[in-house]
Amino acid sequence: MAAKPKKRAEYKEVIYSSAHWAVLGELREKAMRVMAALEAFRLRTLVHGSIARGDVSKNSDADVFVTGLPSSFLVETALERADVPVNARFLVQATPNYAMKAYIEVDSKLSISFPLMRMRRVEREFYTFGGEVNLPQLKRSARSAGVDKRLMLIEPTVKGHVESSVVGCEVSVAKRLGVSAETVLDRVHALLKRDEVGRTGVFVKKELASDETFEMALKKVADANPAVRRRMS
Repeated sequence: MAAKPKKRAEYKEVIYSSAHWAVLGELREKAMRVMAALEAFRLRTLVHGSIARGDVSKNSDADVFVTGLPSSFLVETALERADVPVNARFLVQATPNYAMKAYIEVDSKLSISFPLMRMRRVEREFYTFGGEVNLPQLKRSARSAGVDKRLMLIEPTVKGHVESSVVGCEVSVAKRLGVSAETVLDRVHALLKRDEVGRTGVFVKKELASDETFEMALKKVADANPAVRRRMS
């Protein structure tokens, strides 16, 4: 069952078990291998969400995000050289206003994504809002503060984390995370709306053929979809 946003003020401390630390360590090791392969080709990477914050569960996965506007050829060459398997490749656009992204599924626990269009500030800050760490930080076992899908601010501690409600504290949370208040309000609105009406899916999700590049697939989608063309301009 999906985590539901909490609309009332709450604060509590969570202590991680040894099993919890083991799951976190395993996910981070998987991510670091892929990040190192990409960074060897001068591609800047990060991971975000629970793997960055530390509040993972047995169902958690890792998404390695390549920042900037990288060449898909460079990304896929880096993975091939490092013998990183590719299970599937997708074009994904969450809404008509959001940038189209490339998703490469390595396995059920690990994927790689990168933008195929320039991202707006609120889109880039989405990763900071949820918590993000780069490869050097992962190597130091660093964790970052961020907000989970329950709209709880997760702040790492030595033994686990403390969590507190974001709703009603949006401006202070924005300052704590170093993002704009617009980003926090946008995410709060989106998650509360999703809780009310249910998950609505994504605007575009297309699996690539084995002989297609991401750029080829994007052109086909844009040629057929005026909304995608507008977002590209």
